[in-house]
Amino acid sequence: MKILIADDDALSRRLLKGTLQRAGYEVTAVTNGREAVEKLSEPDGPRLALLDWMMPELDGLGVCSRVRKGCDQNYVYMILLTARESKEDVVAGLESGADDYLVKPFNADELKARLRTGERILHLEDRLVEAREEMRFKATHDHLTSLWNRGVITDLLSRELDRSRRENVCTAVLLADLDHFKTINDTHGHLVGDQVMREVARRLLLSVRSYDFVGRYGGEEFLVVLNNCRPESALGRAEEIRKIISTRPVQTDAGALGITLSLGLLLSPDWGHRSADELLREVDAALYAAKTAGRNCVRTAKPAKSRVLAPGPQPVGERLR
Repeated sequence: MKILIADDDALSRRLLKGTLQRAGYEVTAVTNGREAVEKLSEPDGPRLALLDWMMPELDGLGVCSRVRKGCDQNYVYMILLTARESKEDVVAGLESGADDYLVKPFNADELKARLRTGERILHLEDRLVEAREEMRFKATHDHLTSLWNRGVITDLLSRELDRSRRENVCTAVLLADLDHFKTINDTHGHLVGDQVMREVARRLLLSVRSYDFVGRYGGEEFLVVLNNCRPESALGRAEEIRKIISTRPVQTDAGALGITLSLGLLLSPDWGHRSADELLREVDAALYAAKTAGRNCVRTAKPAKSRVLAPGPQPVGERLR
């Protein structure tokens, strides 16, 4: 594990470095507080630190205070090394952000024991961060496909529509539905259906740019938001996505299965300042038109005067799949 020594006394630094290297640590040594803050603030910097109280440019208390203000970095366990023993000094050190302190001269075994305590705390902190990130991922992503879930993708769409209106650019909205997916589940079982869903999700992500959004809208439906999409290229991009799904079979435990996709397409400038929910209803109608047109195709939603679509979406039980 990486550890930082900050001490302006050359002999103390050398002795400490040797002790810690023999104990298996990867040691970085600096001579003043400013250098200590720089090293501890690096993305992959040490997470254990031994800081002399009295140093040039910035003392140990100043280092602790500045490191604690760096909210974006990993937690650093800091031990102050000092000849001061008064309770007032100890309190000042701990309140500056130090985790522990050792009074000079100190015993090497005690130092290593306190460092092991620091390592246990850092390990616990890492586990808590991992648990928090796992909970955040589960709250925002679909458990089967690992795409954005419905709540997040619709929120992202709403935000993107607001941005596109401010900047007078086009957002293309695609609602895609796997054709005859119920037949796959009924014929081959839900585990094979899950394999198909995961592969389609993977291909969808590969078919868009890093700043576009892809989410599972529900069942076998996917919502794709193409940001800053030129209106004249939107239909071509939708066709590319359709072909990426349909031109190569999906390999499953039941063998290679041919999969096709029907898509509804909507361009935000055509619809003024209508809400995300309203636009989703319109693109859903376009998807329904693609289904009634024979599936495996793209249909574009147009405002009422120029719309050439089948009637609006039917209840879920009557929708074509």
